[in-house]
Amino acid sequence: MSEVEETLQRIEAQGSVLGTIIVNADGIPIRSTFDISKAGKYVDLFRQLTVLARSTVRDMDPENELVVLRISTKSQEIMVGPENGYLLILIQRYERYSRA
Repeated sequence: MSEVEETLQRIEAQGSVLGTIIVNADGIPIRSTFDISKAGKYVDLFRQLTVLARSTVRDMDPENELVVLRISTKSQEIMVGPENGYLLILIQRYERYSRA
């Protein structure tokens, strides 16, 4: 098993992870824990948003680059990691941490 597969299995084994998607440079999901329809919806939306976020970071500082795009909603947290032309999209349940 490849190092990438082992890492993904470790991530997906976390209780809060709802799913992962790996997207190639052509915008095609090459590995997903979601059905093709749901994966396609995430890919379409977050690929566009990642391009915009990457451009925004470069506009602010041309020597900087986007490492992770993280979005939290009331119920989910989505993290998108662009790397070498690929995107890793991770969706997990959002758990608020209360301070006691």
